[in-house]
Amino acid sequence: MRYFIRKLLLHSCTSQPYLVDLVSIFTKKTRMKVFAMGLFLSLISFGGLQAQNGPVVMVMEIKAEIDPRMLRYVKLSLEHAEKIKADYVIVEMDTYGGVLTDAKEIVDQIMAFKKPIWVFVNSDAASAGALISIACDSIYMAPGASIGAATVVEGAGGQAAPDKYQSYMRSIMRSTAEENGRDPRIAEGMVDEKVVIDSVKQAGKVITFTTSEAIANGYCEAKVESIEEILARNNVTNYKLEYYRLGTTEKIIAFFLNPFISGLLILVIIGGIYFELQTPGVGFPLFAAITALVLYLVPYYLNGLAEYWEILALFTGIILIILEIFVIPGFGVAGVLGIGMTVGSLILIMLNNDFFNFDFVPLGDIVVAMMATIGGLTGGALLLFFGGARLTQTKAFRRMALTDTQEKEKGYTSNFNEGPLTGKTGTAYTVLRPSGKVMIEDKIYDAFTRGEFVDKEEKIEVISVEGSSLRVKKIYA
Repeated sequence: MRYFIRKLLLHSCTSQPYLVDLVSIFTKKTRMKVFAMGLFLSLISFGGLQAQNGPVVMVMEIKAEIDPRMLRYVKLSLEHAEKIKADYVIVEMDTYGGVLTDAKEIVDQIMAFKKPIWVFVNSDAASAGALISIACDSIYMAPGASIGAATVVEGAGGQAAPDKYQSYMRSIMRSTAEENGRDPRIAEGMVDEKVVIDSVKQAGKVITFTTSEAIANGYCEAKVESIEEILARNNVTNYKLEYYRLGTTEKIIAFFLNPFISGLLILVIIGGIYFELQTPGVGFPLFAAITALVLYLVPYYLNGLAEYWEILALFTGIILIILEIFVIPGFGVAGVLGIGMTVGSLILIMLNNDFFNFDFVPLGDIVVAMMATIGGLTGGALLLFFGGARLTQTKAFRRMALTDTQEKEKGYTSNFNEGPLTGKTGTAYTVLRPSGKVMIEDKIYDAFTRGEFVDKEEKIEVISVEGSSLRVKKIYA
């Protein structure tokens, strides 16, 4: 291009040689500008490429009690870290501990993760939090933070659990510390007050390190103020920092894991089934019961609490109750077994038991699960007893259910019985509780009692004719 322009100017300006020098100068300057522009664009592209290919750092937060919800959060966090190909994972820690079995599963997931995991204790890493911190590749602590005090306690009272729990905690603390090159005796001393370590711990107390003490004893790499400082100390630059947050669906699942919410769902299940049986065909009560049952089961199943056999026991119990009500006469083994299986499975679904093994299930969790289940069932029963009749009179219920009556005075009739039946006697063709069928003069009629139970083949008397059914009472010999 430069050659073409030069030739053109030479041909057009042969009488003015000084223009040749001007063209030469012009082309040199142009060449320098093009070179500078190319260098500038190359630097921008290189910088953008470096930023794009820089390390990815994902942060997950453990700032609540260690329980099934936290276990699921950690599981999803590490799965997300693998998905985005994170080069480093930083755990921001502030917890007083929680359920030992859930903490152990979190430790297993952290130890199995292939990329470095660092923990930033910005306040407290107590009990199960200390165990999780020791499982990480590096520990960093903020000024004024603490780590330790890992004695297993029971319930809200804070009393030390039996020695079998302490022994289990000591063993996993030792093995986790050994795996990451930390002194296992110190890890054991965080659990057992009897352990004595020269210049570190005396008998009668468990170890709880401050930041400076943790650094001195190899349980903290450095005192830092922020996550950015941790990355700077490890020469991690041009990084992309991403905080993992639960999506809307996961937040909803975590919400329904609350035992109080579980109790309310049980109440809705009981109430929905009852009102559907009282007003068959409406549909809404049954839909509410099914929805509540799904919201009760799915969160616990996704968090690994509801096992297959527990869900199967729940549905088996419900089926036995239905059979007892509609198929099997009397109230016997099926009804009692059905109620027992239903209530028991509702409780077990909330507990992290290993097929009736409750060794590592805190007593407080068992009490809370029992109270939530029994509270929901009791609340449902009270709702049915006190609110059942009133609910059918509300405007909302009338909009859902057909409440108009077809009265005899308006020409409506549903009595297809031949001849008067009031005062006649017969026998119960099926069990009446309170409705069923009766036989009078070798003919079968629909009938119901005033609430009393009448067994099959017992004597009855017709009190009145109510539409197409007979109102009867039991004849006592």
